[in-house]
Amino acid sequence: MHPIELGMNYEMNELLELVVDEGASDLHIQVGRPPTLRMSGEMVSVDGPDLTPKDTEGLVQSISSDTQIQASKEVGSADFGFAYLDRARFRVSVLKSKGNYGMVLRQIPNDFFSLEQIGLPDKIKDLVFRPRGLILVTGPTGSGKSTTLASIINYINQNKSGHIITLEDPIEYYHNHNKCIVTQREIGVDVTTFSDAIRRALRQDPDVILVGEMRDLETIEAAISAAETGHLVFGTLHTNSAASTVDRMVDAFPANMKEMVRTQLASSLVAVVSQVLCKKEGGGRVAGLEVMVTTNSIQALIRDNKTYRIDSDIQTGAALGMISMDMHLLSLYNRGLISARECFEKSQAPEEMRKKLENLGAEVVSRN
Repeated sequence: MHPIELGMNYEMNELLELVVDEGASDLHIQVGRPPTLRMSGEMVSVDGPDLTPKDTEGLVQSISSDTQIQASKEVGSADFGFAYLDRARFRVSVLKSKGNYGMVLRQIPNDFFSLEQIGLPDKIKDLVFRPRGLILVTGPTGSGKSTTLASIINYINQNKSGHIITLEDPIEYYHNHNKCIVTQREIGVDVTTFSDAIRRALRQDPDVILVGEMRDLETIEAAISAAETGHLVFGTLHTNSAASTVDRMVDAFPANMKEMVRTQLASSLVAVVSQVLCKKEGGGRVAGLEVMVTTNSIQALIRDNKTYRIDSDIQTGAALGMISMDMHLLSLYNRGLISARECFEKSQAPEEMRKKLENLGAEVVSRN
């Protein structure tokens, strides 16, 4: 991709306008390089001079509060949400590098995707109206988990009355009251921790609770308890499959609690959606998905610590809306949405995927 032209003096509003107009997902501000946009997964620098320490400090200060500046000085970083007029919202991460300020801004689209646009099967629509249980959206950083969850919350808000509580750090998508009352609480601003926020939420008459990140034992434990006690709980983890998600949650607990947690998860886990973002042919991104819907068989596998067999159940569960990651990636390739190389590189069983692609007449370059 060619550099994007901009004036010699970098103004924050001008950079944000560029991000929105170009449809970039991220804006990187670092000393020693011009402002750089991530577009369709590729890094594209603005055609201009390298940023100096004075430049980056000025750009950081132009959108940060005194509290956020102080936090970045004391601990080396600060994370917050930021609105650019009515055009877009950004998730901002201010950082220190080699003693200088830098930052990364992730654009949060104003419009929600429909569940069909995300690629979720119709069966998921039934699951999000369950009166209780735990639904997890997992994947690496930058895989679109927040977008998927925001779209699910928006779908519930449009179609069912109730009270939705979102717990986020920071708040990314803003939800208006619709059929639901939506209470959005930011960690560090409205409440101290995720685990404390969940426990307090149980006294606030919720129907649906969104936990932005299940990052520690206390949060996982509180989320499972909330799901068991008659609430629909959505959460995220940085895992790559349904099986690894269950293992990660169980492994967060001490040995004497693991069997109890497996039993709790077996009864409360409704579904796991794992996703990766793929480069779309012709530009843009598209999600590769694995969908697991908990059945009696999968409940038994979780209880008996046989999560390694969950993949087999997913492969035979198409009628329930289940699909494996590699089958979905192959479907994206067959529809011309992603390249053979992208399909291969994002697959969970690359050598098996290579054979399938070669049988379809595609050439695959080996991973380095």
